Amino acid sequence: MRPGAARGGRLARLILLLLPLAVPGPGAATDPPLLAAVGDVTDRGAVLWLRAAGPEPASIEIGPVGAAAWRRLDARPAADADFTVKLWVQGLEPATRHGYRVQWRREAIAGEFVTAPPPDRDAPVTLLWSGDLGGGGRCRSPDGGFPVFRAMAARRPDLFVFAGDTVYADQRCPAPPSVPGADFVAADLAGFRAKHRYQRGDPGLAAFLAGTAVYATWDDHEVRGDFAGPSEPLMPAGRQAFLEYWPVRPAAEEPGRLYRSARWGRLVELLLLDTRQYRSPNAQPDGPEKTMLGAAQRSWLVERLARSDAVWKLVVSSVPLSVPTGRWVRDGWANRRTPLDPTGDETGFEHELLEIVHALAARRVRNVVWLSADVHWAEVLRLTPLPGLVFHELIAGPLRATHGHPRWTDATLGPVRLFAEGGYDNFGELRAEASGLTVRILDAGGRERFRTVLAPVPPA
Repeated sequence: MRPGAARGGRLARLILLLLPLAVPGPGAATDPPLLAAVGDVTDRGAVLWLRAAGPEPASIEIGPVGAAAWRRLDARPAADADFTVKLWVQGLEPATRHGYRVQWRREAIAGEFVTAPPPDRDAPVTLLWSGDLGGGGRCRSPDGGFPVFRAMAARRPDLFVFAGDTVYADQRCPAPPSVPGADFVAADLAGFRAKHRYQRGDPGLAAFLAGTAVYATWDDHEVRGDFAGPSEPLMPAGRQAFLEYWPVRPAAEEPGRLYRSARWGRLVELLLLDTRQYRSPNAQPDGPEKTMLGAAQRSWLVERLARSDAVWKLVVSSVPLSVPTGRWVRDGWANRRTPLDPTGDETGFEHELLEIVHALAARRVRNVVWLSADVHWAEVLRLTPLPGLVFHELIAGPLRATHGHPRWTDATLGPVRLFAEGGYDNFGELRAEASGLTVRILDAGGRERFRTVLAPVPPA
């Protein structure tokens, strides 16, 4: 194959050819015969993911766009992984746009992605983040599917962070008004897999993932609303389906582990948390014994942040820090403390959060930005949990779900609201440059709703 076939001008036409979705009949959507994505990209490696409709082998070609030759790889989809395959591809060129082509039977997908700059390079990075796809019955529209992904693709980001609720396995998607195929609640592995296939069958999402590297983490709706992993019987099945359907590269010593980090040049280190798998029951009173992250992940987070020499440390938490969530008991970090109610509801996870904050203050960690989703509106907060210590919390979403509206914030971290707006689907954009971090909130039509620039604080 000539590598030029995957260049940007032809990429859109190839993607349209690879997803000839038939009009679904009653009861189920038509699964695409072939899907592909790339994720967990480093400066020299990437996870290439594909899903075929059967066990026949697939061939893959991958290399820098415009190179004289690409390398060839083979993949064998297997039924025990629902015909998904993940290949860890190494030896890539840093800070380079790569193309790939996946061939299975007569189906073909062409895609592109950008590798990270090496850790010592001062290269700009553009990142999108959001979450919450398909909640409250707002699923794939027969007219436009998930329209937000067209606006996201137009931004030409280096990477996309999917900050949880990648599916709503615990909710029905009635048809009509949605595309048929998800009008059920997942109760076993087959159901969780079907929910993921339904989402990924959307042409707009499939095209976006074919052209943009993704880093995905989960929240509660990949299994069940507000679940705590150690006590949730469906957690292993939901986790298996999530790992099968996202290009995640877990640690070799812990195949089910989802928390991980990625470095993008000198400017950005990305740390993705798992706020579900290790957490204590939500109803447990807050205190030293209650945890959202577990001891190992908490220590990993503090050490990675303290040792990082990246200018910006971006921590992805699928649940917000300063916005109380949960219906009867708290599901996020906050205890819902307000000036009128300084005690709040003592079922949050604030004790552990403050332990992390004090550890970062003691290690003089600066320029920490928390990225989140979950609440179905956009919000930008400046946090001053201790004198002289400043963080920012950036919330985006939903991608497509019921719309929330801003309400009170928890007072524990000293939040100052810079922006808050709900009532529409949205995503966030970060542009990291040597001069600062530009924060944007954009709606599903690509219109900018908010913009600010964060200046980096010099190291202590």
